[in-house]
Amino acid sequence: MMSTYYAGLLADIGILLIGTLSVYVILATGQLSLGNAGFMGIGSYIASFLTVEWHWPLTVALVISALAASMIGIIVGFPALRLKGIYLAIATLGFGEMVRSFFLNFDRMGGSSGYHGMQHISLAYIWLWAAGIFLIVTILERSQLWLELRAVHDDETAAGLVGLNTTHIKVGAFGFGAAIAAIAGGLFAHHYVYIEPGNFGFERSIDFVLAVILGGSTVGAGAVVGAGLLILLPEWLRFLADWRLAAFGVLLILVLLLRRQGILDRPLLAKLTFRSGAW
Repeated sequence: MMSTYYAGLLADIGILLIGTLSVYVILATGQLSLGNAGFMGIGSYIASFLTVEWHWPLTVALVISALAASMIGIIVGFPALRLKGIYLAIATLGFGEMVRSFFLNFDRMGGSSGYHGMQHISLAYIWLWAAGIFLIVTILERSQLWLELRAVHDDETAAGLVGLNTTHIKVGAFGFGAAIAAIAGGLFAHHYVYIEPGNFGFERSIDFVLAVILGGSTVGAGAVVGAGLLILLPEWLRFLADWRLAAFGVLLILVLLLRRQGILDRPLLAKLTFRSGAW
């Protein structure tokens, strides 16, 4: 039987994987979002309110929170995605901090004291969602829509010239990423059975981005690798005591120097899955 310690690590990996996929979908269009922790927070609080106050089933609450976050993402996306590069990153960062500040002062759901009362969920339930979302993203990667996302990523001007509505594609990806992040938030809340605004700060968004970059930003399976390493590496380095985080940082830098595209990319994945070529 798995110990509580290892079950907790696997739960954290599953939740981080979902959050990482939320950034990966947006990054596929060439847009970097540093505000997905905000959407995670929205999903966390909405799902918790629905299950605690209205006694809704968690699965229904997660779907509703994902839809709500998606709509907010689309509303935010239209003005925000007119920006590019560092300006977009700063705008999404500002959105995330705005969401955190809102819940910090939202006394109806505990404010700075946090919110509790959620029922604890099983590890299997978390990974059922993680596997399902990963499967959806994998199917999406093999679709015409994904080719359009990558076209916008590679050359937005050329994509527009061949008839693609680049604004709708980017906003759609932003909304879908927001929905995925909201599901991660709902699962987080019901795994830890307590949430507070600090859970959804800037550092959480950085974790998502770092996992994408570390695992590989050009293939969805990279999110699995990145999420796993981001959780497990600090644990494996515990024997270094006070030097653990420093060693973790050095290892990250080495990986990125040796594999700028991340640990996993399409050619490597093709070899690992015995495919004749990159797909």
